[in-house]
Amino acid sequence: MAVTVLDVAQLIGARMQGGTAEQAQVPITEVGLNSAELPAGALFAAVPGTRVHGARFAADTAAAAILTDEAGWGLLSAAGETRPVLVVDDVRSVLGVAAAAVYGDPSSQLTVIGITGTSGKTTTSYMLEAGLLAAGYRVGLIGTTGTQINGRPVPTSLTTPEAPTLQALFVQMLAEGVTHVVMEVSSHALMLGRVLGVKFDVAGFTNLSQDHLDFHATMAEYFDAKALFFRPGSPTRAARAVVCVDDEWGEKMASVFGSGVRTLATRGQAGDYTVSAVQTVERGGQEFRLAAPSGAVVAATVPLPGRFNVANAALALALADTVGVDMTALLPGLAGVGVPGRMEVVDCGQDFLAVVDYAHKPAAIKAVLATVRGQITGRIGLVVGAGGDRDHSKRPIMGAEAAAGADYVVVTDDNPRNEDPAAIRAQVLAGTAAGSAEVVEIGDRRAAIRQVVAWAKPGDAVIIAGKGHEVGQLIDGVMHHFDDREELRAALEGRDQ
Repeated sequence: MAVTVLDVAQLIGARMQGGTAEQAQVPITEVGLNSAELPAGALFAAVPGTRVHGARFAADTAAAAILTDEAGWGLLSAAGETRPVLVVDDVRSVLGVAAAAVYGDPSSQLTVIGITGTSGKTTTSYMLEAGLLAAGYRVGLIGTTGTQINGRPVPTSLTTPEAPTLQALFVQMLAEGVTHVVMEVSSHALMLGRVLGVKFDVAGFTNLSQDHLDFHATMAEYFDAKALFFRPGSPTRAARAVVCVDDEWGEKMASVFGSGVRTLATRGQAGDYTVSAVQTVERGGQEFRLAAPSGAVVAATVPLPGRFNVANAALALALADTVGVDMTALLPGLAGVGVPGRMEVVDCGQDFLAVVDYAHKPAAIKAVLATVRGQITGRIGLVVGAGGDRDHSKRPIMGAEAAAGADYVVVTDDNPRNEDPAAIRAQVLAGTAAGSAEVVEIGDRRAAIRQVVAWAKPGDAVIIAGKGHEVGQLIDGVMHHFDDREELRAALEGRDQ
């Protein structure tokens, strides 16, 4: 049934200002935040921005009605707006619910699996997608590297798209026969209401470590943002949960969810799902056994190095099991999975290991270095930097982890954005002082990659950390094409010239 302007107002408890009785009965066909893209019959969500209120763009849209807050209504009223205006205290707190209603509540017709945590969200989601596709399901994937429908890329932005975009994606997925959706759920998305209106069948939690403290003031606030996905009474709480309890934050999150939570333990402690018999196999892959609450035990292979990837793979299997999918059906897909920019090996025939990884936070740097250290007999060279306009406090900690775990560290630029790149590098460099590694500073990222490749000898490893799958370097508001994988390959191919 068509949802009218009045229906939306009543659903979200909005005060409707202006417009006629006839306009209030207009069916709403779309919801969006971009005024220029919306057709007649749409609902324009005018939200406050960092510099200007979205209500100032209402004149640019053909939308049938406008959803905004009190400040937006003041601007619209002064401008003589004649269309219906739905006024609420906080637009984002109701936008997802409104969008879900307009688009027919599509997530209720899908099995939606959400994954949150600091590290491992993307890898776990790719593992789960690969497993489900191999098992014969039609699958949608939404996350850091973009959106895919049955393996086909679909252009989107943001790890978790804005609520109206997300609901429209669900509609598109249903039209293409998708049955299961795997999506990353960031702390930003939870705080900004992007997943309100989504009916999650299960939520997965990977881990928590320092990141995003430019957005969340403390680790406690960061945890509380993630906990919106698990806490009873939260409008974004999933129906079920699987929580990895390998760290104290996981144990705390399991207690937040309360009765019915399923725990995953990969390091010998007690859990509903437990990992055992982990061993390294050919090309750095790993085998392990996973015991489920039902008593079933599966023997799984994951082609990626690093004990953290055992945890990611086990979580993928546990999430599938929790929504009623046979874990054994996922195993062939899991065994062949590849994740863009996550422990991605670049092989040009060189006599040392060369890896690109998205590690851009202290715990991730430490984990990647430890993983590679366990696979080689030689030395480790690391290229590392820190992003601008983001959490400053993690920069020296990243430097300290780099100098403690590598033998040779090249500190370089990594998306300086609007900050002075030299100042960012200085903060990273400050943390390297206590380590034993040789440390050099090369601001040009291309030159830094070529330097670490030139340094490497047979049996060594080089790791290019920070950007992973990204294909741009953001400097002073301008995005320049830059792909660590391309640059590493070029450096390796040109090494003997």
